[in-house]
Amino acid sequence: MQGANKKSSEWWRGATLYQIYPRSFQDSNGDGIGDLNGIRARLDEVKALGVDGIWVSPFFKSPMKDFGYDVSDYKDVDPMFGTLEDFDAMVADCHERGIKVVIDLVLSHTADVHPWFKESRSSRDNDKADWFVWAEPKDDGTPPNNWLSVFGGSSWEWDSRRRQYYLHNFLASQPDLNFHNRDVQDAVLNVARFWLERGVDGFRLDTINYYFHDQKLRSNPPATKSGANTVPAVNPYGRQKHDFDKTQPENIDFLKRFRSLLNEFDAFAVGEVGDEERSLQTMADYTSGPDLLQMCYSFELLGTQFNPDHIRNTVEGFFKVAKDGWPCWAFSNHDVERHVTRWAGHDEEQDVAKFCIALLASLRGSLCLYQGEELGLTEAVLTFEQLQDPYGIRFWPDFKGRDGCRTPYPWDAKAQNAAFTDGKPWLPVSPEHLPQALTQSSDDAGSVLNHYRTVLKARNASPCLLSGSLDFVENGSAILAFERANDNERRLCVFNFASIKERYAIPEPFNGAEFDHVFTRGVSVEKGELVIEPFGYAMLKL
Repeated sequence: MQGANKKSSEWWRGATLYQIYPRSFQDSNGDGIGDLNGIRARLDEVKALGVDGIWVSPFFKSPMKDFGYDVSDYKDVDPMFGTLEDFDAMVADCHERGIKVVIDLVLSHTADVHPWFKESRSSRDNDKADWFVWAEPKDDGTPPNNWLSVFGGSSWEWDSRRRQYYLHNFLASQPDLNFHNRDVQDAVLNVARFWLERGVDGFRLDTINYYFHDQKLRSNPPATKSGANTVPAVNPYGRQKHDFDKTQPENIDFLKRFRSLLNEFDAFAVGEVGDEERSLQTMADYTSGPDLLQMCYSFELLGTQFNPDHIRNTVEGFFKVAKDGWPCWAFSNHDVERHVTRWAGHDEEQDVAKFCIALLASLRGSLCLYQGEELGLTEAVLTFEQLQDPYGIRFWPDFKGRDGCRTPYPWDAKAQNAAFTDGKPWLPVSPEHLPQALTQSSDDAGSVLNHYRTVLKARNASPCLLSGSLDFVENGSAILAFERANDNERRLCVFNFASIKERYAIPEPFNGAEFDHVFTRGVSVEKGELVIEPFGYAMLKL
């Protein structure tokens, strides 16, 4: 496997995961929707990138109202993606290539057509009556408190059969499971065991801090500051301080149960910590010590802020509160606008794309890349009529949703639908993505794709970058500088975030040190100073 100097039991430490959004990766049967056999067909391209494993977004049976994040059967593959046999073959193909398989478990909620919810809503005294979060209305018939859904409106939905409200933190068709019920915990642990026994190497745990709610159903207070800056301003969800609808202390004990199961299989998990004011502390709470999760990630680096202070405060802030914890860093995923669009001007996109992978690969922690970022893809522009995402449809035009980062992967600019499908794609292939298609990028020595490959290969070969310490050093307003070190090596990393040239005085003992040319771009030396071009960077080695 890549980065073979990592112990097999801790392959995830310093590893790079590649997130595959199956619907948009590769279609193998012409129905316009990507599938598991499509992933299998492209594994050689994935391996060529230099990643350690893939994270596969949900492929379980689902009514697809939230595109697989609403599960109706946790132990089967939705027919649009294939079969369990196709899944087993995909795992075998990955392992044959030294690629680990991480799957996306959506445990905080189910689809409203899941058999568990059907039984739960049928009466107040059935065996699963308490498997979901039910509550009486106030005397005036309104919901029990002020909790809001991430997708807009109240997070409570009236059910005429039970004559009660049920909780849904997302769509009304995504009822929340009641993790205060031990039987629910046992059931979802059994789901995880099912997939571990099929050979998966780990899990990405969706909305991990949403598992438990406040049993007293206390209303949330107003927000005192914004969270991780990923909730659009048009969404009132960001106006609450989410003290009671998520991130409850009971979650710690459940995560210990989950880790115990992982240990049986020498598997790992990375948890997604949703928007909140204290997300770095929550990451620390969920990863500190050998009996909790191996990694978490939050949305600090998935927002609009792109400056040295924000990067430093986020990375330094995590290690300050989680001295023995381990983070996972990402700049893009299936829920946010692509980072090249968030952070670059129109003429800077390719420079920013190369800058960002060099920065990400220089940080202490594990990495997660989102399909297409290795091509330098921007956010696709769609019309309202082309939208599929209910989040975007709800808040259009002020917020256009998540479809712009989910359009089909462009494999070959000269092929029909960029070789994604022979049919009509579920979302249109973006015309502006065609010049960066994989086939064309592979043939271009200066492409973002070849830059990613070179950077990841160099990171995988460096124990210092994979697991060494990280210490920030003083820098200017546009310069981020830090040292990476282990017993054998020291590296100084310097990044210019500005759109203008900047100078940086080389500190001792790095004056005259050798450059790592893979991690150096747009830099010259004059009289003991680095002269760094816009979005340039340097790495010096001792």
